[in-house]
Amino acid sequence: MADSAIIQNILNPPVLFFFLGMGVIIFKSDLVIPEALSKFFSMYLLFAIGFKGGHELYKTPFSSEHALTLLACSIMATVVPIYAYFILKTKLEKHNAAALAGSFGSISAVTFVTAGAYLHNLNVEYGGFIVAGMALMESPAIVIAVILDRLSKNKANGGGAINWKALFHEALFGSSIYLLVGALIVGYLTGDSGWNAEKPFTEDLFKGILTFFLLDMGISAAKRFKELTHVGFFLIAAAILLMVINASVGLLLTKAIHMPEGDALMFVVLCASASYIAVPAAMKDMIPEANPSIYLTVALSIVFPINIILGIPLYHYLVKAIM
Repeated sequence: MADSAIIQNILNPPVLFFFLGMGVIIFKSDLVIPEALSKFFSMYLLFAIGFKGGHELYKTPFSSEHALTLLACSIMATVVPIYAYFILKTKLEKHNAAALAGSFGSISAVTFVTAGAYLHNLNVEYGGFIVAGMALMESPAIVIAVILDRLSKNKANGGGAINWKALFHEALFGSSIYLLVGALIVGYLTGDSGWNAEKPFTEDLFKGILTFFLLDMGISAAKRFKELTHVGFFLIAAAILLMVINASVGLLLTKAIHMPEGDALMFVVLCASASYIAVPAAMKDMIPEANPSIYLTVALSIVFPINIILGIPLYHYLVKAIM
């Protein structure tokens, strides 16, 4: 069953276009996605999933399962960067370990969107509260990563004061979280009338823009493949280990909360993903000593491809197995 789901996922057009994007670099094609279009694709996907999540929140009465789901999201967003940091610092310099731990503690919105498209193909629904949970999970890891870095600096040489104002502003009002949460609120406030007005834009265009975005991500991931030789075997092994740990903890939490199938898969995907947009943007300013080729390459060229090609159908199989 898992093999069949993996093959079905690979033969999904957006995933095939991810491979096509990788081929641009491998075969040295002159195909280029303009940066402005790449930014638009990212903004559109955040808007679409936020707006849909807000509409789902409008339709769904709050329940204890929703409260527990949001609590589980908060726990994972807080705990993952801490234990990831202690695993990674066994071999990495502490600022690199903190930045990469932040990536693992945060989430990949595009992996979430790809999982949503996978469920849509199977006619399996997921609720708006998991979108709210995604918004909740993105920022805490940024704060925790910076705190871990500053604590290590203070211990080493008495320096490294934390600019709390800048830190919390980036965590709460960075472009990704601002657009996602803003669209969620608008979708909730406008309800059915807003959804009917925006539906042609949020539903009909969604998969096409996701396909183009994954084409662009394939190009970006393949560009960084050569850097895998620099990050070393430890980082590849550590990335896979953290994905396994995070997905396993996520599966246990879905079982304990009795999440429905769609919500459970989306939650596990959030737990197992790593941020390559919001966290790197924050780390560039907050932990400038960290090497971007480490945290970007691991998140974009290891974690992201494994999740969208193998992880999503495998997590779905495991979710159904433990339900």
